[in-house]
Amino acid sequence: MSQQKGHPSGLYVLFVTEFWERFSYYGMRAIFALFMTKMLLLSKKDTGEIYGSYTGLVYLTPLIGGYVADRFWGNRKSIFVGGLLMALGQFLMFFSATLAHNTDKAMAITTMWAGLAFLIFGNGFFKPNISTMVGQLYPDNDTRKDAAYTIFYMGINAGAFLAPFICGYLGEKVDFKWGFLSAGIGMLVSLVVFYFTKDKHIVSPDGRQLGVTPNKSVKKEEHAPLEILGGTPEQGVNANKPTDGGFSGMQIGILVGGIIAAVSLLFFVAHIDFWGSLIYGMTLVAPIVIITDASLSKIEKERLLVIILIMIFVIFFWMCFEQAGASLTFFAEEQTNRHIFGWEVPTSWFQSFNAGFIILLAPILSAIWVNMGTKNPAAPVKQSLGLGFLAIGFLYIAFGSKSIPAGGASIWIITGLYFLHTVGELCLSPIGLSMVNKLTPLRFTSLMMGIWFLAIATGNKLAGFMSSLYPDPTAKVTPELLGIKIDNLYTYFMVFVGFSGVAAVMLFLLSGRLKKLMHGVS
Repeated sequence: MSQQKGHPSGLYVLFVTEFWERFSYYGMRAIFALFMTKMLLLSKKDTGEIYGSYTGLVYLTPLIGGYVADRFWGNRKSIFVGGLLMALGQFLMFFSATLAHNTDKAMAITTMWAGLAFLIFGNGFFKPNISTMVGQLYPDNDTRKDAAYTIFYMGINAGAFLAPFICGYLGEKVDFKWGFLSAGIGMLVSLVVFYFTKDKHIVSPDGRQLGVTPNKSVKKEEHAPLEILGGTPEQGVNANKPTDGGFSGMQIGILVGGIIAAVSLLFFVAHIDFWGSLIYGMTLVAPIVIITDASLSKIEKERLLVIILIMIFVIFFWMCFEQAGASLTFFAEEQTNRHIFGWEVPTSWFQSFNAGFIILLAPILSAIWVNMGTKNPAAPVKQSLGLGFLAIGFLYIAFGSKSIPAGGASIWIITGLYFLHTVGELCLSPIGLSMVNKLTPLRFTSLMMGIWFLAIATGNKLAGFMSSLYPDPTAKVTPELLGIKIDNLYTYFMVFVGFSGVAAVMLFLLSGRLKKLMHGVS
C-alpha cells in the first residue's frame, strides 16, 4: 500500500487545541517575571528561583499524568481534566494580581502559589497526552510523523507568538490581572475546541476512536511481535508478553525508594532546595524504573536507552534555552534599546520572537527533512545541530553585550539570538517528540512521554538557577559558578556558550553509536 501524502484531520484539531493551551501558558509566562519584580517587589534572585521551580514542576507532573492516562483514564479524559485545572490556575493568578495592589503582599503571594499549583498539575495531565495522540493518528513506521510533529509544533508556537502581544500588552500597559485573565480565557477556548471535535476527527488510521480507553487495555495484537522489531525470540522470553502499563512490585520499590534516597541526598547533603531536589531526584530515578520492566525485549530496552541518553543533552539545551523567560527578559527590559520610531516596545513582546521565527522556519525545516529521504540525518545528529545553534546564539549576544551604548543594546542583538535559538529548537525539540513516539512500545507511550518531559523539567529548574546568577549592579554579593565570578554580561552569556557547545560536540560524537541502538528507526 502506498503511503498517503496528506495529514489526517485529527492533526489539525490537536493543532488548534494546543494553540490555545499554549496561548494560555505563554501568555502567563510573558508577564510572570515582570509581575513578580514589579508588583510583588521580589528580587531578581528570588524571581529566577521561583520561575525555575514553576517551569520545572510544569514539566515534572507529566510523568504523573502519563501514568494515569496509560493506567486509568486514557488520553482524552486526562487532557480535559488537565485543561480545567489550568483554567482555574490562570483565574487564581488573576486574583493574585488583583490582591497585589494592596499594601500587604502576603495574600497575593499565597494566591499566586495556589494558581501555580493548579497550572502545574493541570499541565501534567494535558501535555504528555496530547503529544502522544499526534503519533497515534498515523500507521507504524509512517515517515510523515516527523513532519506531523513539526506541524504540531507550529500550533504550539502560533499560540506562543500571539500570547505576548495580547496578554503581555494587557499585563504591562493596562494591569497584570487582565493579562492573566486573558490567558485563562484562552485555556477555556482550548477545552471547547477539543470537546466538540474530538469524536469526529481524533481517530486512528482504521477509524477507531483514540484515547477513549487507557493504553494498558490496547489489544494484544497491537503489540508488534519481536520478529517484526528486528529481533529473535531468544532475545527475551517476555518479549512478546503484553503488559497492562502498570509497575511491578520491584519497579514500585525502585521508584519510591530511589526517589526518597535521591531527594534526601540532594536536599540534606547537596543543600539543593526541596523542589529542585524533587525534580532532579525523579529525573534520575524514573528512567531506571521503566527500563527495568520485565516485559521489555532487548531491542526495546536499547531503544529506550537511546531516549534516556539523549535526555542528558536535552537537559543542557533547555537549561540554556529557557533563559528567555527570566534573564533574557531582564536583558530586554534593562539593557536593550526598545524604541522604534519613538514608541517603546513592551518587554513581554520579545518573547514572541522565538515563536514567530518557528512559524516561519518550521515549514522549511519540515520540507528539508522530508525531501532528504534516505539521506535524512538520524535524530541524534539533528539534535546535536540544535545544541550547536544554541551555542552560536549565546556567542552572538555575549559579544553584543561586551560594550553596550548608553541608550541600550541594539534590538538586533536579542533578535539575532532568538533567530539562532529557534533554528536550534527546531532541530531538537519536535525531533525529540517524534523520536520518543517511534522508539517507545505503544503500551508505554504516555508514560515515556512524561519521562521525556522530566529532562525538560530539570533543564527548566536549572534555567531558573542560572537566571538567579544574572549580574545585578544592586546586588551585595557577586554570583559565582564553578569558581568563575559572574560580574558582567559577557561572562554570564559565555557560560552558556560553554555548556551548549560542549554538549553539541559530545552528542555528535555519540550519534553513530546511538543510531545503532535505535535498530532501524530513523
